[in-house]
Amino acid sequence: MSHPMENAKASIETMMRKYAAKDLPPVGRFHYHQGVFLSGVWQCGELTGEERYLNYVQQWVDSCIDGDGNILNCDDGQMDDLQPGILVYPLYRKTKDARYKKVLDTVSAAVLNMPKLPDGGNWHKSHTPHQMWLDGLYMGGPVTAEYGATFDHPEYFDFVAKQVKLMRAHTRDEKTGLWFHAYDESKEQPWADPETGLSPEFWGRSIGWVPVAILNDLDYIPETHPDYTVLRDIAVELLKALCAFQSEEGRWYQVVDKGDRPDNWLENSCSCLYAAGLAKAVRLGFLPREYAERADRAYEAVVASLSHEGEDLIVDNVCIGTGVGDYAFYVARPTSANDLHGVGAFLIMCAEIERLRRMCS
Repeated sequence: MSHPMENAKASIETMMRKYAAKDLPPVGRFHYHQGVFLSGVWQCGELTGEERYLNYVQQWVDSCIDGDGNILNCDDGQMDDLQPGILVYPLYRKTKDARYKKVLDTVSAAVLNMPKLPDGGNWHKSHTPHQMWLDGLYMGGPVTAEYGATFDHPEYFDFVAKQVKLMRAHTRDEKTGLWFHAYDESKEQPWADPETGLSPEFWGRSIGWVPVAILNDLDYIPETHPDYTVLRDIAVELLKALCAFQSEEGRWYQVVDKGDRPDNWLENSCSCLYAAGLAKAVRLGFLPREYAERADRAYEAVVASLSHEGEDLIVDNVCIGTGVGDYAFYVARPTSANDLHGVGAFLIMCAEIERLRRMCS
């Protein structure tokens, strides 16, 4: 078996050689690309005791805010620019710096004030009206749930739970148990089914955000909350549904339920996120121990797919940033090597596999 923290450190060192923290792309913007990657860096830094990794995260956060705690470049009208708030909590706990508190106030308020569907579901972006995307649960959920726990705002737990329940109600497919990428209440988008408003496919990475987000939400929502078990069961239900589509090799396909099509392909970022979700659910006792084998198989398959260039570890077979479309759109998407989506998902997986192995050893 390969060692998760050795692989994680090789990946982090590769990225740190390439980018000073302030130069992570998109440069200068408070955005989920950096947030996903650096959340993985932070977790692996804590697991390895590497202070350099924690300092790297703080350097990026500090490069994005001014002396009064204003975020320098952030579009608070889209969920994607709010997710990096999760990086600020450990810095605030460590320093009690008022700048960090202001960032957290700003981000959490923006999530709650996002335009909404009539039923209260957050739009994904203010300029994509009437649409809920699965990604939004990851972008806005954990940062809001942690705000509720950190600053004693239990109403934030209610908000997070409501978003999860609405997303499931709108996007879950009864036949497979999988969730469609997006929902358009207006049914006006080219990709929207004219009767249901649903997008036509189960896109890998979009589904991957969901169990990771919900399980992270539950790190902060107390077990006494009336929706705690509801959210737990939603995460477990989706993870079990995904297991039916795991390839024999161990990874999952770009379009999850169509692995038999010759133009479909095994995609690493979704495989990492599913493995992370499975590992965490087992560790928390939400899934039986036999699901650990599926998480391990996915982890080992991802690792086997990676390559090296000199001392650099290359995380590739990762779909680039993607909107909503049909099957042909998803399978034709370009892949990238060592982009922040892919490396971040890889590090999150490594952290969860490490935690599970430590618990089981």
